[in-house]
Amino acid sequence: MIETGPPTFEGIHNFRDYGGYRAEGGHVRRGLLYRSGQHVAATDADLAGLARLGIRTVIDLRGIREREINPCRRHEGWAGEVIAHAGETSSSPPHMDIGPDVTTARYARDRMLAVYTRMPQNPAMQAMFGRYLNALADRPGASLVHCFAGKDRTGVAAMLLLHILGVSREDQFAEFLLTNKAPTLGVLRAQSVPGIEARLGRTLDEDAIRALLEVHEDYLARFLETAESLEGSIDGWLDRSVGVTDDLRDRLRRQLVD
Repeated sequence: MIETGPPTFEGIHNFRDYGGYRAEGGHVRRGLLYRSGQHVAATDADLAGLARLGIRTVIDLRGIREREINPCRRHEGWAGEVIAHAGETSSSPPHMDIGPDVTTARYARDRMLAVYTRMPQNPAMQAMFGRYLNALADRPGASLVHCFAGKDRTGVAAMLLLHILGVSREDQFAEFLLTNKAPTLGVLRAQSVPGIEARLGRTLDEDAIRALLEVHEDYLARFLETAESLEGSIDGWLDRSVGVTDDLRDRLRRQLVD
C-alpha cells in the first residue's frame, strides 16, 4: 500500500492524491488523481495551493441541493470543467438529513450501511460514476473528484477506478480507509454536526459522530455485496449499470498507469 500525506489545507477535508498503487502493468500515476470533500470553506491559501496542482477537471458528486447550500470556491483564473449531475444524487445524504435516533452509534452505523446499499442501485450515481470514469479517460491533466465529505460517494468512485486499473482489493480498501487518518476531520465536523444537532434538538454522542463522519470496512463491503447481487460481480455491475466497456478500461489504463 502507498500512503500519501495530504497537503496542508485548512478548510478542505480529506484531500489527497490517490495514485501510487501497484496496478496491472505498472503503478497508478501520481499527480493526476485527487480527491477531497467539498471546497465551500477553502481559504485563500487553500485556493493558492490548489492552483499549483494544475487541476483541469472537477467531478462534483453532490446533488443540486448540496451544491446550492455549499457552493465550492475556485481559485481566480481557474478555467477547467466542473462535471455535476442535473438532479439529486442522494435521496438522503447522511450529513444533511438525520433521523431522531441518531444519537446511538448503532443507528448511525445502520444508516451509513443503508447509504452504501442504495448507492449501487441509484441511477444518478450510476450515471455520475460513468461520467467520472469517462472524464478521467478523455480529459488531459489532473482531476479532482469530491462530494460533501469526500468519503462515501468519493470513496466508492476512487475504489471503482482502482479496481478497473488492476489495483488489488486489499489496496482498494486501504485507500478507502485512509479517510480515517485525515487530519482535517474538524472541518467536516464543523460543516455537518452543528446542523444535525440543531435539527435533533440535542447533542450527538461521540460514537455516533464517528460512525457518520468516518468510514468502516463494512461500508465498502456492503456496496460491493449489493453491486454483486445485482449483476453477479462488480465487473458485471460496472458493465451493465455504469457502462464501462473494454475500450473505456483500455483508455483509463493508457492514461493513468505507467
